[in-house]
Amino acid sequence: MIRYNAMTADPALIDPFGRHVTYLRVSVTDRCDFRCVYCMAEDMTFLPKKDLLSLEELDRVCSAFITRGVRKIRLTGGEPLVRKGIMTLIESLGRHLKTGALEELTLTTNGSQLAKYAGELAAHGVRRINISVDTLDEAKFHQITRWGELAKVREGIRAAQAAGLAIKINAVALKGVNDAEIPEMIRWAHGEGMDLTLIETMPLGDIDGDRTDQYLPLSVLRASLMDRFTLEDIAYKTGGPARYARVRETGGRLGFITPMSHNFCESCNRVRLTCTGTLYMCLGQEDAADLRAPLRASEADGLLHAAIDEAISRKPKGHDFVIDRRHNKPAVARHMSVTGG
Repeated sequence: MIRYNAMTADPALIDPFGRHVTYLRVSVTDRCDFRCVYCMAEDMTFLPKKDLLSLEELDRVCSAFITRGVRKIRLTGGEPLVRKGIMTLIESLGRHLKTGALEELTLTTNGSQLAKYAGELAAHGVRRINISVDTLDEAKFHQITRWGELAKVREGIRAAQAAGLAIKINAVALKGVNDAEIPEMIRWAHGEGMDLTLIETMPLGDIDGDRTDQYLPLSVLRASLMDRFTLEDIAYKTGGPARYARVRETGGRLGFITPMSHNFCESCNRVRLTCTGTLYMCLGQEDAADLRAPLRASEADGLLHAAIDEAISRKPKGHDFVIDRRHNKPAVARHMSVTGG
């Protein structure tokens, strides 16, 4: 791995397995206005404000990664659009899009705030977003999200489309909850010009209930979908872990994110930064690096770059996710909302 030096011609971040780190996911807040059953407990304790990086600090860390070859940044949460002043960060990061240093700035959202912010997102250079929708049944949507309103999310989707944003719908496949709805969701998403990506539930954080009751291998779901649809594998990529197929009957794209049944670790190009300045080199490992201390120790970025280098040198080959009756406790204690989805 190349050690950072301001005079280095190639400051690329390369992990011990030769993988280039070009994708940074940034959780700008652990707070959310939903309480999805596979993500959080209903009674959550959130981080105190004093522990969070300021928006200016988040910008500084993101900019440091961009100088090291990161080409894509995804803002996540919690729900990123509930972070106070978030548009100032998005506007600031947009300067890297204008110079060409950053190829894409995007975000994953639950859609609840999109009616308010879609136009601003587009104005600041965001061209594509992911929206989490696990069901089209209003009662079931409220059951899964606990606090969410499907009508409000649909309004946000319309606002995003009107602003010209490309949309990918993310749906966590939950056995006995929404699995029977997936064909309808495919037709809905593709009929609205949106991609749909299915995601296996992951063992992150203690939740109310047993994940073994929720877990549905996407290999099983895909096999059942092939009774109704013709799925043709395609090489399409967005920089993330999804593998895509074209649905011949709808003409749309269907993605599969399979961290449990068929992991994608061999091609992992991602690291995750939390709102406290903790860098996780792998979603499924507890090993992490503190970037907040070096960030605040100096106005120059030398210490920050050294800490980033040291962290990338410890990026593991893969995660240790397992869900079965013998492993029904979370693989890692932190909730998805802490690390970012």
